[in-house]
Amino acid sequence: MTTMVTMTTTRTTMTTALHASPAGLWRLAWRRLRADRLAMAALAVVAGWLVLVALSAAGLVAAGWEREVGVSHAPPSFLGTPAPGAAPAAMPGPPARANPFDPLAAEIAALRAGLAASPEPAHGAGAGAGEEGGRRATLPFGADKWGHDIVQKTIKGAETSIVVGLVAAFVAVGLGTLCGALAGYCGGIVDDLFEWLYSVFTAIPAILMILTVAAVLQTRGVATIVLILGLTGWTGPYRLIRAEYLRHKAREYVLAAEAIGASAWRKMFAHIFPNVSHVALVQVSILVVGFIKAEVILSFLGFGVPAGVVSWGSMLNEAQNELLLGKWWQLTAAAAAMAVLVTAFSLLADALRDALDPRVKG
Repeated sequence: MTTMVTMTTTRTTMTTALHASPAGLWRLAWRRLRADRLAMAALAVVAGWLVLVALSAAGLVAAGWEREVGVSHAPPSFLGTPAPGAAPAAMPGPPARANPFDPLAAEIAALRAGLAASPEPAHGAGAGAGEEGGRRATLPFGADKWGHDIVQKTIKGAETSIVVGLVAAFVAVGLGTLCGALAGYCGGIVDDLFEWLYSVFTAIPAILMILTVAAVLQTRGVATIVLILGLTGWTGPYRLIRAEYLRHKAREYVLAAEAIGASAWRKMFAHIFPNVSHVALVQVSILVVGFIKAEVILSFLGFGVPAGVVSWGSMLNEAQNELLLGKWWQLTAAAAAMAVLVTAFSLLADALRDALDPRVKG
C-alpha cells in the first residue's frame, strides 16, 4: 500500500512539473543566460543594433544617407585631407594618333589639347577649407563614388539586412513549426507527405535552391528576398519540431487533454507547443545569422535589393570596383558591421541553446 501511495505521489509530482515546465524553463534559462558574461555582451550588441535599426526606420538616424555630402571617394578623416587639385598621375604611354577615317578626329584632338592646357579652377572657392562646391573633402569614414557618407549608408544598409534576416527567420520558423506539428502529431499519410517535401528540399544545396527561386520569381525587393529565404529555410525547424511533437504527443498531459475532449489544434498549439517553443526560439536566432549572410550573397550577385535600396550586400557589390582603385573604406565598413552583428548573433544563439537545454545542469 505504501509503495502504491509513493508511486502515485511521484507520478503526480512529475505531472505537475511537466505542466509547470514552460514558465520554469524560461526562468531557469534567463538565470543561466545572465550568468554567462559573453552571452550578455552579445545580447547587448544585438540589442544595440536593433535599436539602431528602429531609429533608422523611424527616420531619426541616417535619414539623409542619399545626400551628396562629400566629394567622390572622399577619404576618411583619419587619413588626412587630400591636396587641392591633386589627381592621380596618368599612366605613360604612346601619344594618341588621329584616325584618318574619322572626320571628327581633328576636332576631338584639338578639344583635348585645349582642356589639357586650361588651368584648374581653385578648389574651395566660397566653400571653406577642405570643401569643394559645398561638399566636404573628407568624412569620418569616407564616402562612396556618389559622395554618400559611408557611416550613414552602413546604418541604412543594416536596416535592410537585419529586417530581411529577422522577418525571413520568423517566416521560416513559422512555416517549419506548422509543418512539423502537423507531421509529428498526425502521422500517417500527412507525415509521409511532409517527409517527401523535406527530402526534395534538402536534396538540393541551399544556395542553389535560393538562387533558383530568385531566378524564377524575376522580381527584386525586400519582400521577395524574405519570401525566397522563408520558403527555402523551413526544413531545419521542421525536422526538430517534428521530432519534438513525436516525443510529446504520447505524454500524460496530452492524453489527459484528450480525455477531457480537447481538439487536435488545442492539443498541438495550446498544450504541446509551449513545451517545445524554446526549440523554435533557438532556430530563429540561428536562422537570422544565415539569412543575413544569404541576403548579402543575393545582393552581391544582383538578385537582391533593387537599385534604390541599400544593404550590406549592395555595398559590397559597389566596393568590389572601388577596391581596385584603392578605395577600401566602403568594403571595410560593410564587412566590419556584418562581422560584428553575425558574431554577436552566433554567440547569443549558442548561449541561448545551452540555457534552454534541460539536460545542461547549472
